Amino acid sequence: MDQSGRHFVLVHGAGHGAWCWYKLATLLKSAGHRVTALDMAASGVHPKQVGELRSMSDYSQPLMEFMESLPADDQVVLVGHSAGGISISVAMERFPEKISVAAFDSSFMHGPDLNLATVFRKFFEGVESWMDTQRRYDKGQGNPPTSLIWGPMHLQSKLYNLSPPEDLTLVTILVRPYPFYLHDEAGLINDTTLTKEKYGSVRRVYVEVKEDYTVKEEFQRWLIENNPADEVKVISGADHMVMFSKPQELSSWLLGLVEK
Repeated sequence: MDQSGRHFVLVHGAGHGAWCWYKLATLLKSAGHRVTALDMAASGVHPKQVGELRSMSDYSQPLMEFMESLPADDQVVLVGHSAGGISISVAMERFPEKISVAAFDSSFMHGPDLNLATVFRKFFEGVESWMDTQRRYDKGQGNPPTSLIWGPMHLQSKLYNLSPPEDLTLVTILVRPYPFYLHDEAGLINDTTLTKEKYGSVRRVYVEVKEDYTVKEEFQRWLIENNPADEVKVISGADHMVMFSKPQELSSWLLGLVEK
């Protein structure tokens, strides 16, 4: 590994892509670190379409392939935002020796004693309205939705309510559907099972965002209580898209992590 800097690997949330990290990536690179921002399958500019994905493993495959390609001594700082926390958790389970620390940025964070199906159920209990978000029912209206795509009103009021208007404009151009796997709970749990021996061996930190209207503060605290992190950072005055609304504060904290 290049000892002059760490390697930050950034994983986006639902409907987004590598593009959403452009501010944070610039700050980290300017501090002398390497940065890789990845598109999950059917996200960003990834060529697959959401209808081609059959499992969470399919969705997270780009991250797994990338982690597998890294040399054993490339100690990654793995950062996951929102639903990206699911993907980085599985990467921690599969490649614990390659990760120095994993940062969960206002994200889902299941664990060895807290399966993902339980986390999803708790999250959806707190959703009052989907507003203009569109849901697809490829398996018929009597079954759970197979994917969703954030609507402009939902984005503005729930995700980007404190972010600069140009970033809201950007997402309305680039947003893509996000796959749902809630109809196959057994498969979901099997795809995302974590162990104390592997996942639990990686240092884990959580960025709690107080004014988040999507992954709400109450839900974030529930995650931390049920799957305690090694460290928690609270950021105020940010919305769900903390990398847009408070990029400097997020960058400073991540840089502080690698200095410890």
